[in-house]
Amino acid sequence: MIRYALICDKAHEFESWFPSSAGFEQQAKRGFVTCPACGSAKVERAIMAPNVARSDRGARMIEAVAEPASEGTTAPSAPAPAEVAAPLALMGEKEIAFRQMLSALHAHVAEHAENVGKGFAEEALKIHHGESDDRPIYGEATPEDAEMLQEEGVAFMPLPRLPGARN
Repeated sequence: MIRYALICDKAHEFESWFPSSAGFEQQAKRGFVTCPACGSAKVERAIMAPNVARSDRGARMIEAVAEPASEGTTAPSAPAPAEVAAPLALMGEKEIAFRQMLSALHAHVAEHAENVGKGFAEEALKIHHGESDDRPIYGEATPEDAEMLQEEGVAFMPLPRLPGARN
């Protein structure tokens, strides 16, 4: 049996088990592999190696955060790594600490910024041009939106997704 990390054409990530690589290919070709979130049959295997970035996901949504230039906020300090109870750990201390820091960053952004959802690029551009109140925001943007914001000189930062978000 092989467990694959999968992603649909709407960027929903999920996992599934298959008897073999050929088994996955057959099931996907026949439309039997569907996204549990949206039901889409346009599913592909995602890269499963840790800390590997992908640039081939096309219109996949990325989370981003923008803060007003006048505010001097800093990222939250990282919590101490969790204790591993069993002698056999699935994650090392560094990965546990990284996940905790990433969770703390997401919590800090959610607490101190306004979620504008998929309208992130539009709202960030309005703030940049003075058409909307200057405030910290976060939301989702396509790679094309991020490129446009960068060309316009809008200050923003992509947020890595939480490691356990697809589980």
